[in-house]
Amino acid sequence: MHSFLEFEKPVADLQGKVHELRAVAASGETVEVSDEIERLEKKAEQALRDLYARLTPWQKTLVARHPDRPHAVDYITGLIEDFTPLAGDRSYGEDAAIIAGIGRFRGRSVAVLGQEKGADTQSRLKHNFGMARPEGYRKAVRIMEMAERFGLPLVSFVDTAGAYPGIGAEERGQAEAIARSTDAGLALGVPSIALVIGEGGSGGAIAIATANHVAMLEHAIYSVISPEAGASILWHDSARAQDAATNMKITAQDLMQLKVIDEIIEEPLGGAHRAGEIVVDRAGTAIDAALARFEGMDAAALRAQRRKKFLAIGRSL
Repeated sequence: MHSFLEFEKPVADLQGKVHELRAVAASGETVEVSDEIERLEKKAEQALRDLYARLTPWQKTLVARHPDRPHAVDYITGLIEDFTPLAGDRSYGEDAAIIAGIGRFRGRSVAVLGQEKGADTQSRLKHNFGMARPEGYRKAVRIMEMAERFGLPLVSFVDTAGAYPGIGAEERGQAEAIARSTDAGLALGVPSIALVIGEGGSGGAIAIATANHVAMLEHAIYSVISPEAGASILWHDSARAQDAATNMKITAQDLMQLKVIDEIIEEPLGGAHRAGEIVVDRAGTAIDAALARFEGMDAAALRAQRRKKFLAIGRSL
């Protein structure tokens, strides 16, 4: 059984009935239930299709945060061969919120960055729920510099609620570290591809997403601030997060229309958490096509394309 979100209750009820009927069939009772199971499964699929055809921005936020949604480590495992993780910022320490390393993607040597939230209590604590500290962003800069030195394209998997706002992080220069990581991404002389796989929150996300090509999964979100924090600032009431999500234009569809991103990657019916292998493969296809687009471009052309892309945001509204 899947973990259902609150708005998926009609589907959950139907799936629960299917589960009960399967239990009856497995018990060896003589009642014929196969036809009823098939009918309910079709009804559940149609209900799911109807729900996901008209998701609100807030519902998309809940889908983007689903605990079973594939994380950066799943994409790296599924797409990157011979992945060699690299740790530490050579200045202060290691930050597990950002996974970094080198490997091979469909025959190409690449550098990889990924924000990892963790999948259970232990791993979430280890990765600090994907919220990087300054040393995480300085590690990202180190990997970017390595990518340019060795001519490796950079692939980034973005999934964070935002940079860690703790006192220690601020004392160690969180804002400066984010700014330097953003600047390093803009200055790269190698192709860079960023994929928002869940939440793209604030400067914590943009620090590794200043890429030549920015793609988003269909039900991912990408914004300057979380809906809850936005509601607290605008209306002094975090309970109005749904209103904030709608007005902030945080969905992939809104951002594609605003030309903030370059591509939307379709998710399986019911979201990426229902078919992780499928969405990882689709992400790989999108990354492959994007890298092919920039193949052969020199460093000056790549920087110019990236500069033009980001300077154009908001100028044609």
